[in-house]
Amino acid sequence: MIRTLAGDQLTAQDVYDIWKIRDAVFAVEQQVDEEEVDGRDLLATTTHLWLEDTEGPTSYLRVYVGSDGTRHVGRVCTRKDQRGKGLSGRLMAEINRLWGDGDLQLNAQAYLERWYESFGYVRSGDDYLEAGIVHTPMSRTAGR
Repeated sequence: MIRTLAGDQLTAQDVYDIWKIRDAVFAVEQQVDEEEVDGRDLLATTTHLWLEDTEGPTSYLRVYVGSDGTRHVGRVCTRKDQRGKGLSGRLMAEINRLWGDGDLQLNAQAYLERWYESFGYVRSGDDYLEAGIVHTPMSRTAGR
């Protein structure tokens, strides 16, 4: 079952578990040395979605509303021991179900561009370097 909570509904344990998977993937595996906590996680306009097992989240992402009112998808990650099972795909399908009638934006790690295309996202700008990783801006317009 997909857990879905607004940032202002998260318990301390939820926050810990979310930050634990994000730290394992982004800081440890990908060696991103920029701050991961950006002030958006606890906002009522941020929605966290994840799948979990007895060890905690197996796959995770968040959707936040930017200052322009557009929803942004980010922090998409899957625990190393759970990859290849379609878990992040289930989460992406869920956000398309929840917000498919509006515009969605994301900044994909460039090697995942084709994967995001399979969920209706298209390139919306030039590649750029963020946190030492090449990213591709992508968007999904309403109804796609």
